[in-house]
Amino acid sequence: MADAQHDEAHEDHGNTLAAWFLTLSWIVVWTIAGVAIIVADGKVVLWTVIALVASVIFAVIAGVMKKAGMGRTEPRPTPQTREEWEAERAAATTDGKAEDTKGDEEGDKEPATAAAK
Repeated sequence: MADAQHDEAHEDHGNTLAAWFLTLSWIVVWTIAGVAIIVADGKVVLWTVIALVASVIFAVIAGVMKKAGMGRTEPRPTPQTREEWEAERAAATTDGKAEDTKGDEEGDKEPATAAAK
């Protein structure tokens, strides 16, 4: 139940321009903040706040990009349920056994013919 509510409320950007923009911008922002903390002056709180604010700004920009058509344009694919997967597997196994049985019957005839010669 919680997963269904989560999926309805959360739409990921997908493998799109908006998603890549958001990912790369966050990597750059947090890398700069980390380097500044280590190398520059060591003000952890200052650089963390700067990185958080920049992250929120870039998230808003990515959201606008998504609304502008640079995000996911079709619904996210949903995985099969267990019942669907089992039914598909059973059908594939049944088809495979039917083919194997035909092959075995034909295969049994050939060695018998070869042994008779």
